Amino acid sequence: MTMNPAYDMTYRVEHFERGQAHRVSSVEQRIGGKGINVTRVLNQLGKYARATGFSDHAFAAAAELEMPVDFVHALPWVRRTVVISESEDGTATALWEPGARVSNPHAAEQLAVRVVGLLPEINGLVISGSLPGGISPTLPAEIARSAIAADVPTICDVDGEALRLAAQVPGVILMPNGDELRDLTGTKPATPDEVVAAALPLLDNGVRAVIATRGADGMVAVTADGAWSAVLPEPLAGNPTGAGDSATAAVIAALTAKPVPDWPTILADAVATSAAAVVIPVAGEIDRCLRTRIAPTVRVSQLDLPARRETVL
Repeated sequence: MTMNPAYDMTYRVEHFERGQAHRVSSVEQRIGGKGINVTRVLNQLGKYARATGFSDHAFAAAAELEMPVDFVHALPWVRRTVVISESEDGTATALWEPGARVSNPHAAEQLAVRVVGLLPEINGLVISGSLPGGISPTLPAEIARSAIAADVPTICDVDGEALRLAAQVPGVILMPNGDELRDLTGTKPATPDEVVAAALPLLDNGVRAVIATRGADGMVAVTADGAWSAVLPEPLAGNPTGAGDSATAAVIAALTAKPVPDWPTILADAVATSAAAVVIPVAGEIDRCLRTRIAPTVRVSQLDLPARRETVL
C-alpha cells in the first residue's frame, strides 16, 4: 500500500558538486513510492503482489503496465522524487517532493473499504511510506488493525505520528530506520543491544516484531521469541534508496511462506535482499544473483533478550 506514490527520477552524473552546473549522462523515470518498490521486489522474488493506495489516473495507468494495481483515484497529481546518482563512487543525493493534498473527504474511507475487500484474497499486507496532505495519520493503524483481525501478517513501514499510532496496534510488525526508532522511543540506540532495549517496550504494548534497519550496520530483529542482529562481512557501496523497501519485501515474503516464522533466517534474507538493492542504481530492483551469492555470508548473532515486564491488571 502506497498512499503517497511518486515518479522516481534518477539523474546520473560523474561527480555532484553543490553550486555547480552538471552534465547529466542519463536520466531514468519510473513509477515509485515505498509500497510500489515493495510490490516490484516481491514480484522479482516470485510472489504475486498487488499495489494499492492513492493515485491519479495517469499514475494508475502507468503502474498497470507493470504490475497488478487497485488504486483509489484521489490525488490531483503525483509527486516526483529525484535521485542524483554519482558514477564516480556510487553516492546518491535525494530530493523528495511532499506531494499533492487529497481533497476528497471520503478518500480514506474508500481506501480502507477497498483493502478490507482484498483481505480474504491476500496472505500479507505492507503499508509503506508517507501520507499525502489531507489524510489522517490514523489511517495506517486502522487498516493494519483490520488486516491483523483477519489474520493477515501486516508490516507498517511508516513514520511520524502514523508510526506512533501503528505501534499501538497489537500484532503489527514495524520496520523503522534509526531516525524513526529514535522518534518512536525517545532513545538513540547505537548498538544492537541498545536497539533491543529500545524495542522491548513496543513488544510490551503488543507489537509482534520490530525489525530495525541500520544501513551499513545491518538489521536487528526483536520479537517475543528472541532478538538477533545480522550484518554483511563488508558493506556494499551504491545507492541505498529503496534498500529498506527490498528488505520489507523479503520479510513479508517469508512471513507468507511459513506459519511459524524463522526469524534468524528471515533477518539474514532481508539483509541480503537489501544489499542486492544497493548495487542497483534505481529503487525497486534487486540483483537476484548477488542476493543468492551473499545470503550465506550474512552474519547472524543472537542477542540477549531481557525478561519483559508482566502487565499488572
